Amino acid sequence: MTKILEVDYKGEIIKGPLLKEDETYFMIKLSSGYNASLKKVNCKIISETDIEDTNSNEQSKKKSNKSKLPKITMLHTGGTIASKVDYRTGAVSNKFTPEELLNLFPELNEIADIKANLIGNFSSEDLGFTEQNIILKNIIESVNDGADGIIIGHGTDTLHYTAAFLQYALRNLKIPVIIVGAQRSSDRASSDAFLNLQAATQFIIQNKNKEHKFNRVGICMHATTDDKTFNILDGINARKMHSTQRDAFKQINYSPFARMDLKHEIQILRPDLETKSNEEETSFIPYNEDLKIGFFKAHPNMYDWELDHLVQYDAVVLEGTGVGNIGANNDNFKKDNLVLKKLSEICDKVKVFSGVQTVYGQVSLGIYSRGRDIKESGVIGDRTNLTTESTFCRAAHVLSCEGDFDENWEENHEGFDLISKQIK
Repeated sequence: MTKILEVDYKGEIIKGPLLKEDETYFMIKLSSGYNASLKKVNCKIISETDIEDTNSNEQSKKKSNKSKLPKITMLHTGGTIASKVDYRTGAVSNKFTPEELLNLFPELNEIADIKANLIGNFSSEDLGFTEQNIILKNIIESVNDGADGIIIGHGTDTLHYTAAFLQYALRNLKIPVIIVGAQRSSDRASSDAFLNLQAATQFIIQNKNKEHKFNRVGICMHATTDDKTFNILDGINARKMHSTQRDAFKQINYSPFARMDLKHEIQILRPDLETKSNEEETSFIPYNEDLKIGFFKAHPNMYDWELDHLVQYDAVVLEGTGVGNIGANNDNFKKDNLVLKKLSEICDKVKVFSGVQTVYGQVSLGIYSRGRDIKESGVIGDRTNLTTESTFCRAAHVLSCEGDFDENWEENHEGFDLISKQIK
């Protein structure tokens, strides 16, 4: 039985299925797909109507039809997309179960046979190598279970890390794994959760019947601040570029794989990422959960002793200025560059990977004499155009692989290591 509630809310007539109700709020499903949380004290009830969800014959028919729908596994890791507001404090917390989240968006079950699994209600900044391995195991289970695609609900702050972690680790992926987040919690009227989930679902459905498919890890989020366009970003070289806007995620140095409009028409922008599925078993290389990888940001007024703590890491991503440079010791009149000397000592003990603070562009250590000195000190990664976040994930992957490090670093597994001598 479903209750249809019609209320006068501050002079505006709002009508729709009642999703949830507590002592203070009604949550009503709007025709736009959004959910409205309405404070009861501001609502004047116009009508309440109970309608039967379906009769037994229709139920049986729907069950039969559902078996013909594309199979999608939805894995939940927490984050804002699975959160709701505690109106007592105004804070957001991870409270929705997968089933509750799907119940907020019943339209998704009309177009796909969705199975929801809970991995955990994590804040995204708490997802380390251990949690990445758990996600990878769940992906393999879903692939073996016959899923046509996987959607991962994820907090947005480190969503782009997880996308790169998964893409580097997976082998012979035969279906799309699309990570979806939200900049507003799912119970808010302004939430972007439903439209992002709907776009990801529609993308998987349309991808299923293609000969050449997107068999990779991607991200589905708003392309603009309005609700008209959505991007499917590749898992490598994506980045969160704004703390709160809906269009926070951008593809760095490349175009997004595809763009989708509200009519769910898809424009493929990078057909080079589409492949035929092969018959080999999907697998993954687990991350070494004991790895310690850090960042160091070059800056003006540096001292050599600032690098001393880097010996505690297995690897460090060095965010250089401009094309990857790092300054001299804070005394340009000294003949010896103590920072470079210390960097060379660090490189004898730790894998140091070069990146750029500019976000866009590539590492080019051959342009200036300082850059050539940096390269000669042992820093890895000249001529790469990865974001520093993707470099971080790639370093973790390569250090988790068996065999020779240099060979693993140079290997271009299945064309997904975005390393090039020219920015596309």
